[in-house]
Amino acid sequence: MAGQMVEIRWHARGGQGAKTAAMFLAESVLDKGKFGQGFPEYGPERRGAPMRGYTRISDTPVRRHCMIEHPGIVIVLDPSLLDSPAAGVTAGTGKDTVFLVNTTETPAFIRKKLGVDGATVHTVDATGIALDAIGRPIPNMPMIGALLAVNDMMTVDDLNASLVKQLGSKFSQKVIEGNVAAVERANKELVSE
Repeated sequence: MAGQMVEIRWHARGGQGAKTAAMFLAESVLDKGKFGQGFPEYGPERRGAPMRGYTRISDTPVRRHCMIEHPGIVIVLDPSLLDSPAAGVTAGTGKDTVFLVNTTETPAFIRKKLGVDGATVHTVDATGIALDAIGRPIPNMPMIGALLAVNDMMTVDDLNASLVKQLGSKFSQKVIEGNVAAVERANKELVSE
């Protein structure tokens, strides 16, 4: 992916960690000498309301400061958003778009539901992994682990080092270890078509 900008659009509900994931991923690539930008877009600012997050990663400085309308990667933290046309999960996507969806359904089932011919669809039970690893249904870090299984922007070890660095002063060692385990597990359990 050298020289190419990766644009990621996150779809979630408030409280699922999409804002944190979008910004965390952008900050994490800085340690690898890349440039990153991450920011949220909210509708109604309340827990459970649909929201979007955006991440740009590049080998050169990121000069765009707008929403991502034609993402290369779409990450869906809440599969119920697939049923909502207003959520715009497929807006601006094409045959080269990669979809990562937090669900127990198969990629073939999700592909049919999305109606995205030619796009690549991957699924992972990020909520189940988060419940097992950290005891809370917050799928954001497992989804980043799954993302690294389909994109080489950084290694899982690099991500986990960044996780320890960024979260070390904010959370207990148990929470950090749980997130590291969730990242590693989702990276291995991603289901591809």
